[in-house]
Amino acid sequence: MTPPLETWLRANMALTLLCIDPAGLGGMWLRARCGPARDCLTAGFSALPLTVRRIHPAITDDALFGGLDLTATLSSGHFVRTAGLMQPNAALVLTMAERCDPSLAVKLARGLDHGTCGGLVAVDEGVDYDERAPETLTDRLAFHIDLESVSATLAEPSDPDPMAIDTARRRLGAVSFDPVNISDLTHLAASFGIDSPRAILFAMKAARAHAAFFGRECVGVDDIKAAVELVFAARAVVLPPQDHDDPPDLPEEDKTQDMPQSQDTLAQIPQDMLIETIKAAMPDGVVDALSKKNAAQTAGQKGQGAGTERRGNRRGRPLPARQSKYDSRARIDLLATLRAAAPWQTIRRLSADHRIEVRPSDLRTKQYKQHSDRLIIFAVDASGSSAVSRLNEAKGAVELLLAQSYAMRDHVGLIAFRGEQAEVLLHPTRSLVQAKRQLAALPGGGGTPLAAGLKAAMQMSDEATRRGLTPAIAMLTDGRANIALDGSPNRKAAAEDAETIAKRICATGTPSVVIDTANRPQPPLKHLAQTMNGTYFALPRADARRLSAAISGALDA
Repeated sequence: MTPPLETWLRANMALTLLCIDPAGLGGMWLRARCGPARDCLTAGFSALPLTVRRIHPAITDDALFGGLDLTATLSSGHFVRTAGLMQPNAALVLTMAERCDPSLAVKLARGLDHGTCGGLVAVDEGVDYDERAPETLTDRLAFHIDLESVSATLAEPSDPDPMAIDTARRRLGAVSFDPVNISDLTHLAASFGIDSPRAILFAMKAARAHAAFFGRECVGVDDIKAAVELVFAARAVVLPPQDHDDPPDLPEEDKTQDMPQSQDTLAQIPQDMLIETIKAAMPDGVVDALSKKNAAQTAGQKGQGAGTERRGNRRGRPLPARQSKYDSRARIDLLATLRAAAPWQTIRRLSADHRIEVRPSDLRTKQYKQHSDRLIIFAVDASGSSAVSRLNEAKGAVELLLAQSYAMRDHVGLIAFRGEQAEVLLHPTRSLVQAKRQLAALPGGGGTPLAAGLKAAMQMSDEATRRGLTPAIAMLTDGRANIALDGSPNRKAAAEDAETIAKRICATGTPSVVIDTANRPQPPLKHLAQTMNGTYFALPRADARRLSAAISGALDA
């Protein structure tokens, strides 16, 4: 976890480097809601060698690029054009960047690429992961700063020294960068899954600006460490493997001959040190999330967080048009159809007219790729063997997961099994209030009809699949199944019935997770999870948050 003070110091260093080389570094993606921390940092933009202008996501093209000045034109009798806000000597501050339209993002990105925009600061006030500035913009901004953890007491005004910035700016052109380090930076970026070449260029420019600020004529070890902290840490997608092979030891005489005496290079820094430097600069929770992602990829699991991909004919990401028969529900791709018919017109044209002849074999329909909504089915053991305390923790975990599912626009369903049967307390819905009301009234007591709970979850899953949803099953139980499907109290038959239903769930490929809440891990539950090809967790004394984290981590892996 990155201490808030270090986060604040890195944010101020990023601002300083941006003031030194705004054209080379592009700008900053500032993820922070309104507060003292954001106000203190944005106050430092006055040190930029550019005119700072604020824009909003709904800005028009006339305001951005310039247009007709109607009043002046009518007064003078000739065309008068206004100057737009986007100028090479101006830095734009885009507020509410999470609401930026893709078309505006493309225009701003083009301005950064062609030098018609001096720099950009995207102020992002999004809360969830999906509420964020477009990647088209963030990829072109060197620094990604998140001030969520910085409190008002740490956010003291620390405007960059104008004289120091001026001196560093004049010195920047003379700072040298060893070309050997470019290859090392490329390998380091690849080890963290960073595939954008802009990140490597930004790291080089940030290292040169850092060296210029501290009065060095060539980039050294400290400059490179600072650059990878500021540029690579927020862009990491995966974590490098843990086992790093050390380079072979050289004889002492070879070391003294091969090692340069004039300056430090990246090759002298152990890769482990740079990797740990980047990890330390990552935002809170990112390292754990990437570790889970690495484990899931190693195990060959496929992410289920956004639902499965499927083809559609109405909306989604466009796919290449395909040949098909005419259907009133499909949308004809006119251009693709004409392209298919054009080569045959010479053969088909028997009359003297110039009409284009289109035959059924030429028809092409539009295709789209879209993600189906996900349905999380909670099957909760409400039997007497589940103690009241464990049932309360299960309720709390389900409530937390319901809130997360609501934020992700997922559907949720709730099944409780107790006594001799399972009961659907909540059919698939997005209503968080209704789900919490049903969960609060969840009764406890009676036998454990585990097979009936699995069967009800499978039936809800099958129905959801027919409706186009992507189901996932989360079961919380202590595993002491003692009621068979026919309602008879028979432990052996209950276990056999549960295994039979588990095999059917496995055949459908539905993702599943089994949380064992018993005081001691139950081997039959672990076997049941393996039969369903799901994930098993033994959490006997877990609180609601640990249960919630385990379920969400397993289903989102």
